[in-house]
Amino acid sequence: MVSVCVGHGNIVAVPELPEMQALGERLDAFAAGRVITKGQLLSFSSLKTFSPEVDELYGHALIGVTRRAKYLIFTFDHGLRLVLHLSQAGRVDVEDPPKTTKPKGAVTRLVFEGDGTERAILVREFGTQRKASWWVLAPGDQGPLEGLGPEAGSVEFAELIRTSDSNRRLHSDLRDQHVVSGIGRGWGDDILHRAHLSPYSTLRGLDGAQREALIVATTEVLEAALALERTREGGLSESKLGGRFAVHGRFGQPCPTPCGDTLERVSFESYEMTYCPTCQTGGKTLADRRLSRLLK
Repeated sequence: MVSVCVGHGNIVAVPELPEMQALGERLDAFAAGRVITKGQLLSFSSLKTFSPEVDELYGHALIGVTRRAKYLIFTFDHGLRLVLHLSQAGRVDVEDPPKTTKPKGAVTRLVFEGDGTERAILVREFGTQRKASWWVLAPGDQGPLEGLGPEAGSVEFAELIRTSDSNRRLHSDLRDQHVVSGIGRGWGDDILHRAHLSPYSTLRGLDGAQREALIVATTEVLEAALALERTREGGLSESKLGGRFAVHGRFGQPCPTPCGDTLERVSFESYEMTYCPTCQTGGKTLADRRLSRLLK
């Protein structure tokens, strides 16, 4: 799933590490070893590079599809890479055989040939915003991958959590891709709930036990999410996946722990944080509408 309503208005859940990792694995199995014959630019503004040109990919075999942060990386046998970011409402379909239609919101269609047959990967985008993007990168060019933080759950991530004295809100640090790669609003909520930490706490304010709890919670939540995503087949175009999050988007529902409290939220213009007052903030309700203090 790529676009999921999580409560009110047009708030959606961006695909994060588990969704993109499992999708990359499926796309690798679907197209690796095949030769790309066409890369249709179906949304002019989606392609963010002009050199190398797209047609420089044609006739070359796809070595594999991997992931970095929330990006998919298609690597070809001559060293060029195609990097894809789905943004908030991008989705992926696999077509076997390829279709010739241009669906509403179509971004690009990548056609691959092998064993005398053709297959295609279609990227499309829903909603009013058009932010799904792709890049064709020369060897050594990092493009949008430049400056990304350590992968969530990695050794480098654990070292960051143990040593950082950041004074930013913890929820902000976790979803900043230049601090930590792969976590967004959705899994950030679930991780902080699992670790029993307020989204408004800071790394500087955490003691050693709390830092270790955050490391463990990150690993546990993302591993469980990845296991679920690996049960999916094909692309990433389901509109809903019930039960994906434990707390994110579940404002007003009972906390999934037996604490007996009800989940609260802090609403921003384009997203919201969900948390449990009993489990995470000592029973206090966080001020809504961008206020950083606790209500007295």
